Amino acid sequence: MTVGNNGVLRVAMVGYAFMGAAHSHAWRSVNRFFDLPAKVRMVAVCGRDAAKVSAAAERLGWEEAVTDWRTLIDRDDINLIDICTPGDSHAEIAIAALNAGKHVLCEKPLANSVAEAEAMVAAAAAVRARGVRAMCGYNYRRVPAATLMAQLVAEGRIGEIRHVRAAYRQDWLVDPQFPLVWRLRKEIAGSGALGDIAAHIIDLTQFVTGQRITRVSALTETFIHQRPLPADAPNGPAGGDDTATGPVTVDDTALFLARLDGGAVATYEATRFATGRRNGLTVEINGSRGSLAFDLERLNELEFFDATVPRREQGFRRILVTEADHPYVGAWWPPGHIIGYEHSFTHQARDLIEAIATGTDPRPSFEDGLAVQRVLDAVERSAATGAWTEVSG
Repeated sequence: MTVGNNGVLRVAMVGYAFMGAAHSHAWRSVNRFFDLPAKVRMVAVCGRDAAKVSAAAERLGWEEAVTDWRTLIDRDDINLIDICTPGDSHAEIAIAALNAGKHVLCEKPLANSVAEAEAMVAAAAAVRARGVRAMCGYNYRRVPAATLMAQLVAEGRIGEIRHVRAAYRQDWLVDPQFPLVWRLRKEIAGSGALGDIAAHIIDLTQFVTGQRITRVSALTETFIHQRPLPADAPNGPAGGDDTATGPVTVDDTALFLARLDGGAVATYEATRFATGRRNGLTVEINGSRGSLAFDLERLNELEFFDATVPRREQGFRRILVTEADHPYVGAWWPPGHIIGYEHSFTHQARDLIEAIATGTDPRPSFEDGLAVQRVLDAVERSAATGAWTEVSG
């Protein structure tokens, strides 16, 4: 299986909130900017609330709305299932879709546990020979500056990698009156800042360096342990009790040291309590011949320090990553005309369509998603014991 009849890739998406909107934008725009071997048709979007998902279908550009994802699995007119749901449903939906011979794009983190992720990897492996492809959605790999960063590392421009520093800082949970949404419940989200945002910097640093994390020493903390129930909860304000609260069962912040298999050492910080930081993802790589630094809040720029030039010429210099020969950028605007966050999802869709049409395995693969899941698991185990912990696998 590659694409559908007449070179059309018929897509259905499960979930329609924040990530659903980002993915929908990508599916709508990808053929308008990239010359691809298949055309996307946005067939159906799925959500539990009939009225809300119907409104989402109209707003986001889907042909129809359904309330049961299982009906999408059974349909012959759908080639790909795009999973934008909370983590507790990823494994069930993905495995069912793969077993039915449908390509899968699954949002990160891949699952809520290593066991679920391993089952997803096994399901993807079982159908790969039939041309069925699976991708895990770590979109920050496809910010052009981050992709260029990985290329420069692979070319040896900064030499032997010695230090990796990564942080992802947000502040949307600082207010203690912020409600107990699903991201704060372990049974749905799997973990808190760890799986939500640390997963991004784990994947991004492993992608950029080409090295895997092998050992971690971690701590996690939850700062606010009770939060108001959301309006749609049984005992929340809609139910008449505006004082009802529930327990926060995930971490608010996660910090850890790490060793990588290529000899580098690393530090990671992920928090949703960094007051004043809206979406502050930063990565710095220090090598024997230079350094590279990326800041998501300046996502069209990459900082490069070249230690091989004469000392009088040294200093971090800014690369404005908007030239046509930079990764992905040639499909968009003239040099200097910057792009944004949403473009990373369009690049993701572009690469997945190319992989499906050419019969190659897309990256990040489910195996890449499993590698991140194993680090998340090691961080949780290390935080619980206070000891250095090996990453499984």
